[in-house]
Amino acid sequence: MAPLLHILNGPNLNRLGMREPSIYGEETLADIEAMLAARLEERGWGLVFRQTNHEGELVEFIHAADGGKGIAINAGAFTHTSVAIGDAVRSVSVPVVELHLSNVFAREAFRHHSYIAPAARGVICGFGAYSYWLAAEALIHINEAGEA
Repeated sequence: MAPLLHILNGPNLNRLGMREPSIYGEETLADIEAMLAARLEERGWGLVFRQTNHEGELVEFIHAADGGKGIAINAGAFTHTSVAIGDAVRSVSVPVVELHLSNVFAREAFRHHSYIAPAARGVICGFGAYSYWLAAEALIHINEAGEA
């Protein structure tokens, strides 16, 4: 069985392609999922890809991912507001990479704070849909280098 990466998405990411494309790009979440699935399959990895607009459900997704090989999470606005998401990330034993489509540090000041980053292995932001592949690639490297 292929090792699994969990890619978790928070609120409003189901609106990608329609929501502020000048900031978030024209790709839909389905486009991103298809790209990741194909690239991961080429590398011998499996994908669990989920999205929710509900904080508690995202916490449950994080907990469920603890049996995989890593989590890449774009928690959207929950990144900046949710102690519960930060605590859930701290509760798992797999490596976690925080990711964002936009460069959150070039945006409004409230987006500069993350409840996830202190518990994550790293943060990738500002590369649009490619941020997802960079996060997946980082998790593969962590696992293959024995750093998980």
